[in-house]
Amino acid sequence: MNQPNHHQIATYLIDYVLSELVKYVMEDTGCSIEDALERVYTSPLMPVIQDEEGELYVQSPAYLYELMGQLTSPSIVSSTRLPVMH
Repeated sequence: MNQPNHHQIATYLIDYVLSELVKYVMEDTGCSIEDALERVYTSPLMPVIQDEEGELYVQSPAYLYELMGQLTSPSIVSSTRLPVMH
């Protein structure tokens, strides 16, 4: 059996994190899945989560959800000093 490569693992984890973020938005706001998807996919955090080299997708979805809520400006995302929980 072949072992998954880095890209396959990253894709799986990114998809998992995004699905959890959508669930959190729906639970916290009571919005529809469509609205939750829009909020997550238009968040300034989205490109950072999808960046396989940055590996932010390995953080817990709860942490990323909290971080997503704190980001109010796209300029924060472009910063090289995003907090990372270990």
